[in-house]
Amino acid sequence: MALPTGPTSSWFQNTGFPSRLFETGSTDYELYEEDDEFVLSVEMPGFDPAEIDVSWDDGVLNIAAEHEDPERGQRKTYHRRFRFPKNVDEADITATYNNGILEVRLPVMAGATTRGRTIEIET
Repeated sequence: MALPTGPTSSWFQNTGFPSRLFETGSTDYELYEEDDEFVLSVEMPGFDPAEIDVSWDDGVLNIAAEHEDPERGQRKTYHRRFRFPKNVDEADITATYNNGILEVRLPVMAGATTRGRTIEIET
């Protein structure tokens, strides 16, 4: 039995599952390190800043949002978790939201080294 390959397959209709289980292509965020801080930019168009919750817990940044549009009968949700490889100065984390882009700046603690280990790739 072949699995459906089209983006709008009827195979998943009325099951409560999305028609695409694995999205491919671009992501909705950009994460980089510059000037001793991590900078995370997340595309979140259509949300009001009051609908977005950004929290930090033991090395993990949580971003969650929910928007309801009663006129259209639609509800939009967003949730992502980001773990960072260096110790972050949690007291100085800042977040701004402008033109549908959430930007979170996470300063790296002075003298912080990368946590974890390098994993060799076998060929």
